[in-house]
Amino acid sequence: MVKQVSSFATRSAVFSKLLSLLEQADGQRPNLLRVLTYHRVDEPDACPALYPGLISATPDAFDQQMSYLAANYHVVSMAELLDACRTGAALPPRSVMVTFDDACRDFAQHAWPTLKRYRLPATLFVPTAFPDHPDRTFWWDHLYQAVSTTIRCDDLDTPIGRLPLRTPTQRAQAFGQLKDYMKTLPHRAAMEWVERTCADLGVPRAEHNVLGWDELRRLAREGVTLGAHTRTHPLMNRVSLEEVRAEAVGSLRDLEREIGAVPPIFAYPSGGFNDEVVRILARRQRHAHSRPAAAAEDQHRAAHEPGALPRATAAVVAVSESVATALWRLTADR
Repeated sequence: MVKQVSSFATRSAVFSKLLSLLEQADGQRPNLLRVLTYHRVDEPDACPALYPGLISATPDAFDQQMSYLAANYHVVSMAELLDACRTGAALPPRSVMVTFDDACRDFAQHAWPTLKRYRLPATLFVPTAFPDHPDRTFWWDHLYQAVSTTIRCDDLDTPIGRLPLRTPTQRAQAFGQLKDYMKTLPHRAAMEWVERTCADLGVPRAEHNVLGWDELRRLAREGVTLGAHTRTHPLMNRVSLEEVRAEAVGSLRDLEREIGAVPPIFAYPSGGFNDEVVRILARRQRHAHSRPAAAAEDQHRAAHEPGALPRATAAVVAVSESVATALWRLTADR
């Protein structure tokens, strides 16, 4: 069950309460896995040009959270989960999985050293068109920097009306409204609008913030599980079905080319998927002699529907955001 977490929920007491709420919401169901999703672990002012709403915890708060997990939960690896799916074995009580989306640089700088210190496994989902391409940045960072730092103070003419940019509060509100609106558009149209608007605002592209392939290979050697997170990070229900195939299959092939053998797992960006997307991915894997594993129950979907494992958003600094991301996992035919 996906839970929204309020902003600034980074202290260990709040994090403990989050996990307690997850337990209460799901009762005493056996074989239950809680999946916590992080994006960035950094100080809010470390990279001021990047959208701060995806900072899931500060380094100190993350350390407290991992200390709490290590002391109170069984943190499972992706290999352990896939093995349980293949064999039908039950997961240990109080099982939790820790995942990270987007392969941001601060994972290697802050998150992984902490995870290693507590000997906790983690899975890192990589948007595979971004490593070693400094010209590619996430659209939300590009838009955030443009709206936040443009020297323009006149109203911004947008499809959702004229948005004032005279004060920092107005700029933050404008960015939030535009970010939400972009997610309702077809991906290509949204990206074209972002590029055009950022150019009109006269602000250069935001800094590249994704780990390179050499860094990802090192992390894989040290024990981080790498998974596919599309190639260019579109919402999978905002692109054509042919683009769905290209993004999913292409990201898996990129990982295999650069890393070697990787588990056949996939995380939908921002929870953007629908029944047809799940069917396409399932058909593709059946063709490759695989099949979807049964998934955890989601409050909005039928119990054990193939293809969707909801993840609970970790504590978010500055902007609260419920990320109903699904984790797609596959197992070999029995």
